[in-house]
Amino acid sequence: MSDPKLSNSPSSESERSLFGEILDWMLAPLLFVWPLSIAFTHYFANNVANYPYDQALREHVSAIARQIKLVDGKPVLSLPASARALLRADETDNVYFHVIARGKMLAGDKELPISKNEIDPNADAGEIYMRDLDSNGQDLRVAYTYVSDGSLPRERWVLVEVAETTEKRSQLANKIVASVILPQFIIIPLAVMLVWFGLSRGLRPLTRLRKTIEAREPADLSPIATRRVPEELEPLVEAFNEMLERMKKNVEAQQRFVADAAHQMRTPLTGLKTQAQFAIRETDPEALRHALRQIATGVDRAARMVNQLLTLARAEGSEVAQHLHEPLDLALLVREVVEDWVMQAIEKNIDLGYESSGNAMVFGNPVLLRELVKNLIDNALRYTPSGGKVTCRVSSTHVTCLLEVEDDGVGLTEAQAEMVFERFYRVDDAGTEGSGLGLAIVQEIAAQHESTATLRPNRGTRGATARVAFPAWHPPIPPQPPPDDFSELYRQSPPIGT
Repeated sequence: MSDPKLSNSPSSESERSLFGEILDWMLAPLLFVWPLSIAFTHYFANNVANYPYDQALREHVSAIARQIKLVDGKPVLSLPASARALLRADETDNVYFHVIARGKMLAGDKELPISKNEIDPNADAGEIYMRDLDSNGQDLRVAYTYVSDGSLPRERWVLVEVAETTEKRSQLANKIVASVILPQFIIIPLAVMLVWFGLSRGLRPLTRLRKTIEAREPADLSPIATRRVPEELEPLVEAFNEMLERMKKNVEAQQRFVADAAHQMRTPLTGLKTQAQFAIRETDPEALRHALRQIATGVDRAARMVNQLLTLARAEGSEVAQHLHEPLDLALLVREVVEDWVMQAIEKNIDLGYESSGNAMVFGNPVLLRELVKNLIDNALRYTPSGGKVTCRVSSTHVTCLLEVEDDGVGLTEAQAEMVFERFYRVDDAGTEGSGLGLAIVQEIAAQHESTATLRPNRGTRGATARVAFPAWHPPIPPQPPPDDFSELYRQSPPIGT
């Protein structure tokens, strides 16, 4: 039984849609910024609401300060009743004032507490200052100034304060906040609806692409047209088309394999059936043994053909196994394959040799490269008569690693050399048995390694030479660390003008 946690994880991941992901990333900042905007709006609304009422408080303080006269250094306040009535005229807020000299209140309201530090050491006489005050649970806004004729010491300055409650300010600030915030309750839902609508329209190409893919027949591996695909989706469609092209090649390779196998196996199987029917009817022991030997030979040929067809199919589909490629020494690999074929060459009385100029590093699939070398040697041994010679050579340059298999067999013409890599092609006058697949396998494996195989008749002598040129592989050069200082860089650099 499967683990429910494991079985639920794919479905939980698949429940997350691209639409929901984009919508979240668009709405989350909006929902985060909205409370911040409300807080900033409230802060700035309070500042705006304070300004006109602060100006009124400043005027009250200035008016009272002008009514203070200093007689022989003593303050005398002459505040008419009309001025006092003007201070009390506010119907919304309570207004308080007092005048303090040397810690004693000369006039004013006892409800307004006397400042403990009545003389601000940083204040200047005649300047008006503002502050906030909490008095018995009431929030007050206070304007104050100091009166002096210039001859009095700081401790004898007269303090004038006017304070009022903040009800009008709060009402004005709330109106400002409401005028800004209330429209947002309409704008934000409308914006969400527009975002939803815009996302729905923006993701329509994805829906259209999905429907296009769903409507395709299972056997339709043709590329998807990109003319109506948005620019952002083109890389996805191109990657999908590349995958379809690889699948198409694999399907075509499988179809060729099935067709080739059916075509090539029909004749040997028919021959085996004929020989088996003949053996069933035969009563002569010698003729029966001959028929059985023919059946065994036919089975060997059929088995060899099946193996070659499987090798060809594996080579054609090796694009999906590029991760199996690795750096390897071609010279060592060829020598090992030659050693495996020495006994067969001895049985045919053929001199099988090996020559190498040193290491030849290539980047490839060792299994497929062994098949390539094996088929080249097998082909050379088949077309070389008894007493002949087959030589395998490996040489390398900085750019190329060259594999050559030379024989002194029957040879071939230039016209035949152009056709030998086609499937099931065999030289008519060679007089050898074979399926005609060996060199087709060689060409396919060479193509998978960005190489090309050729077979050309030897000039001036009998036989032919097969050549496969591989790109040489070199280990990557690690990046050099920068010099520790510029003096080291200067020592390594040639002088200017040299």
